[in-house]
Amino acid sequence: MAVYVDDAIWDWHGRKWCHLLADNIDELHRFARRLGLHRTSFQSPPRVSAPHYDLTAYERRRAIAYGAVVCDRAAIVTVYRQVRAKYAGRR
Repeated sequence: MAVYVDDAIWDWHGRKWCHLLADNIDELHRFARRLGLHRTSFQSPPRVSAPHYDLTAYERRRAIAYGAVVCDRAAIVTVYRQVRAKYAGRR
């Protein structure tokens, strides 16, 4: 299983943000805990179409240091679609 991050390009509240996704939701939560993320950073359906965490650029650097796979825009969209399809099958 892998954990993925995209580029920190989203401006919000004076910071750059990105997304943290994983092949498996349990792995996603374990990795987020390891990073020290608050559960309030987690987003999931029905609010969004795929479960993920929002990360600051600083948290992104730490995630990469812990082994997260860096994805460009095209790759993260592919991962997002795969995660969304897996999650939709669990409902």
